[in-house]
Amino acid sequence: MNRESEQEKIALEHGAAKLFLRCYEKQFGVSMRNIWHNTPSKPDVSCYKGDERLDIEVAHLYASETEAMAVLGRPLSISMQRDLAEMALAPSNERLHCALHRLLAQKAKKHYESTQPWLLIRNASTIWHLDDFKSVLTHLDVPKHHPFQQIWLLCDFYRGELLQIL
Repeated sequence: MNRESEQEKIALEHGAAKLFLRCYEKQFGVSMRNIWHNTPSKPDVSCYKGDERLDIEVAHLYASETEAMAVLGRPLSISMQRDLAEMALAPSNERLHCALHRLLAQKAKKHYESTQPWLLIRNASTIWHLDDFKSVLTHLDVPKHHPFQQIWLLCDFYRGELLQIL
């Protein structure tokens, strides 16, 4: 990964963690402070939840690789732009369920040097919203074996719509 893309990744993780801490603090009245980034063997960021250290692995959820490219400001061909338009016209719960399941399965295979890692999934897709997640989460199977003590979902890229998956 080149330096520019690494900085972009860190900025995305930091933004997600900052929004999560603000939302969690507001929802539960627990002080959440001091975000710092970790080495690859640990979850992406750490902070303090009250007086205890909390490690958070951050993942961004996109409807497709093409959507990820668009959200990250990459150039898109005309056919990619058409694909995005079609996807936006027909968002599907099945596509959301598959994307969430794939992300959870991928993260479940990892191991972290942490006693209580949490997973934070931030929705970066423009086609899915809070109600979509609420309907899909009732049928979502979280892998039985995973390293996370809790799994959280920020349903909106900018606002504090926070749901707990586990």
